[in-house]
Amino acid sequence: MTRVGVGIIGAGVISDTYLKNLTSFPDVEVLAVGDLLPDRAQKKAEEYGVPVHGDASAVLDHPDVQVVVNLTIPAAHVEVSEAAINAGKHVWTEKPVGLDLADVSRILAAGDAAGLRVGSAPDTILGPGFQTAKRAIAEGVIGEPLFAQTAFQTQGPDLWHPDPAFLFSTGAGPLLDMGPYYISGLVSLLGPVARVFAAGLRARDERTVHLGPIAGTNFAVEVPTTVQLTTVFEAGQQAQSLLSFDSALERHGIFEVHGTEGTIVLPDPNQFEGRIAYVKPLGVLRDGAKFEQEWIDVPQQGAVVGRGLGLLDMVRAIAEDRPHVASGRLGLHVLDVMLSAEQSVESGQSVEIETTVAPVPSVPTDFDPFAATL
Repeated sequence: MTRVGVGIIGAGVISDTYLKNLTSFPDVEVLAVGDLLPDRAQKKAEEYGVPVHGDASAVLDHPDVQVVVNLTIPAAHVEVSEAAINAGKHVWTEKPVGLDLADVSRILAAGDAAGLRVGSAPDTILGPGFQTAKRAIAEGVIGEPLFAQTAFQTQGPDLWHPDPAFLFSTGAGPLLDMGPYYISGLVSLLGPVARVFAAGLRARDERTVHLGPIAGTNFAVEVPTTVQLTTVFEAGQQAQSLLSFDSALERHGIFEVHGTEGTIVLPDPNQFEGRIAYVKPLGVLRDGAKFEQEWIDVPQQGAVVGRGLGLLDMVRAIAEDRPHVASGRLGLHVLDVMLSAEQSVESGQSVEIETTVAPVPSVPTDFDPFAATL
């Protein structure tokens, strides 16, 4: 067995779940952690038994690191991913893959020219919850999919995050922060998006940090904090999505697909597991008939892990010479949808999507993260 060497750049909050999972997969070995604050990288490296730590160069210059995991803030994703490719390393990046279509396209082209892969979160679409539902749809439990509805509503991450300003700045907000989960799921099920129409609003121009060392500090809100998005897919289906940081009603993970022969409810696309269930049409309602529908549960198949699953699929796909599921091109298309939605909010007009993407592969039912396959 040849384990694939991995280095992580960015030792913030999300690095814990990546480090926990990646250090448990037999097919990969985490060799280095880098961060703008080397002390923070050292703390994470020591906590998870990673031998090398320092700044970004500790990862980029490491001769045995084959894949860089880019966990920096969204504004730095392109710069770090480009540096990794220039260093001859594959890239797995947190979402969004970047903030500009031209920049991301340049990275993908550079990766292709160098024979290097680019993968992009979210990798929740590889989880057993989503994959089980995707197989059920493909098997026809709801007939031909027609339209979908998704919703994410919260009061905002400023209620729990100790430094939330970046989540309300350009490149974030509910659309670019949470949208990748829902849009990636929709594209994986229904194919590429052809055009979008969106409306948005910003409830407040300023927010307050509520927890942590800078609690009480105010910060500016730069982006719409509620967006309602309509997507029309190349194959003709439609979806309606609500993404909000302004809702008193906390409601996360609504994801429904409606078809010619039924409706299926999928797990929260920000999670790797959850309930999958569908209903069939009522038929004819005669006088006095009860308006009742029977939910049919679909047993979930596959091992539940968490973030890092997409990177594992990517390194196995490299070895097997096959496409990986959460690809950079999927990330580019999802970014195109989100940036076009922003444009639609500003213009009040529908916007055509520039990019497309090949059908998103599915995960085999026997995919085992804890098996040594390389």
